[in-house]
Amino acid sequence: MNPQKTALSHAHSTKDVLKFIICSLIGLIMFFVPVNLMGTSTILIDHIVTVLKKILGNGVNYYAFIIIIFGGLSPFFQKNWNKDNVTIVFSIFKIIGIISGFMFLFNIGPAFLFEPGMMPFLYDKLVVSLSLLIPVGAVFLSFLVGYGLMEFIGVLMQPIMKPIWKTPGRSAIDAVASFVGSYSLGLLITNKVFLQGKYTIKEAVIIATGFSTVSATFMIIVAKTLGLMELWNFYFWSTLIITFIVTAITVRIYPISKKSDAYITESNDPEVIVKNNRFKIAWDEALQVSHSSENILKNTFINLKDGIKMIGNILPTIMSIGLLGLLLAKFTPIFDILGYIFYPFTALLQLPEPMLIAKSLAISIAEMFLPTNIIIDAPLLSKYVVGVCSISSVLFFSASIPCILSTEIPISIKELVIIWIERTILSLILAAMVGIFLF
Repeated sequence: MNPQKTALSHAHSTKDVLKFIICSLIGLIMFFVPVNLMGTSTILIDHIVTVLKKILGNGVNYYAFIIIIFGGLSPFFQKNWNKDNVTIVFSIFKIIGIISGFMFLFNIGPAFLFEPGMMPFLYDKLVVSLSLLIPVGAVFLSFLVGYGLMEFIGVLMQPIMKPIWKTPGRSAIDAVASFVGSYSLGLLITNKVFLQGKYTIKEAVIIATGFSTVSATFMIIVAKTLGLMELWNFYFWSTLIITFIVTAITVRIYPISKKSDAYITESNDPEVIVKNNRFKIAWDEALQVSHSSENILKNTFINLKDGIKMIGNILPTIMSIGLLGLLLAKFTPIFDILGYIFYPFTALLQLPEPMLIAKSLAISIAEMFLPTNIIIDAPLLSKYVVGVCSISSVLFFSASIPCILSTEIPISIKELVIIWIERTILSLILAAMVGIFLF
């Protein structure tokens, strides 16, 4: 522990203590405490998004389209669209995203694009929701990470996070933010902390690919579609546990195991290993951050700016890559072929309709919600296994992969696909074992 920081613990003012406690409580309440309003129980950020949708009415579609245009054209305005091959490809997809958004908004194009599971699904369920959720979440993000809470929890969680997942204790906030809030908010936190030099490259990759899965809200949609709501508590907690067990395994195998332990910035701030006086040191660390933090308005503005930048990167690719995945699933056998990666496992585990499960798992790389449409009439065991895997595999091209690639975390598409395959196979095995025991 830095002796200067410890010595400062006695010099902290009441203002530092109040700032830490009040701001942290605001962040925790906004992100993690479900509140029942208007007959709906969810976190306050989600309530705010719902209210904004009602206020904006149909205008929310045009607001989202403006963001798509802004995000799609920004690489060309910034003249970095041809930085490398990956950037060129995604810049092209962003332009396609603008075209797709225009087609949807003004009802132009063949009828099959306007079927409920195609562009309406992408625009209404994903684009509009994320266009509001990320900026609103970013406004309150400063309360969660800017005034000492991350450092406080980081010191307390160190004995658990480091040995099991090889990440700092402070990453516990990221993990919970994704499950309770949104993977996009979790990645916003991860990227911000990574750029501050508080995560190594490997740690940032572990968190982005292992913890940043869809939220409990999405899990409810999956559970309702698959008829698992009667088993909701079991489904939720088993999925959460399986997700984190899979992450503990993937951090120890290629490609994550080969990632660099270096920091991206020279002014790094690694977490100090604490062995004694854990609570006191956690308190001191939190108040030190609270003391040196920027004012609330400035922090809020910085985070809002980051949030708007992120949705500009995400929304165009959701409308293009997401649509491409849906079209491939509808008109080509590509996901039937990809399903053979998982078929040996579904067959060995003697799951009902093994090929159907394998195909549904393959489709999850395009969009995590798509497998539920394929497996909806299957036996309960199959639905449970697919329901768990669609969450625990974490990565999909319609949203989470573009979201990760929009951050500064150095990871390639090839590595993300390999991690997705690993996570899907491991999730399949664990979910099947649990499901067979239960059902």
